[in-house]
Amino acid sequence: MFINRSGFAPVIFITAKDGLEHRLNGLSLGADDYIVKPFEILEMLARIEAVLRRTKKTDAVFTLDNAVIDLAGRTVKVGGLDVDLSPQEFELLDVLIRNRNIALSREKLLELAWGYDYAGETRTVDTHIQKLRSKLGWEDRIKTLYKLGYRLEVQP
Repeated sequence: MFINRSGFAPVIFITAKDGLEHRLNGLSLGADDYIVKPFEILEMLARIEAVLRRTKKTDAVFTLDNAVIDLAGRTVKVGGLDVDLSPQEFELLDVLIRNRNIALSREKLLELAWGYDYAGETRTVDTHIQKLRSKLGWEDRIKTLYKLGYRLEVQP
């Protein structure tokens, strides 16, 4: 999920209320865009892409506890010191951050971090999770979900 400047998920109002007063009110309430029905699907998709482009920039750096992760620069610092992650560890970390507070099965993590064509065992996820916990000091942040998978816990 991408977070906008106000710290919330981007919001696009889709409504039948097309008056200027309604549009201004919706935007003043914090909407990132306002679409009036009826609308063309291609226009809606273009507006969604535009909002995601604008809000993605604010999600480039993620901070939790004493770890700072630059997702665009693919760098990790813990306590001000550089932490070396393998490319696969960083991909897994990126997936956990973008899906924080969401339970993800091992299979879903394999799909998102390794790609659809990964033919390995799901236990490779466990190994990579253990390495991330150790390197980042997130033993209490990356929760194991019994018989399911993992969740990166972040307080809102």
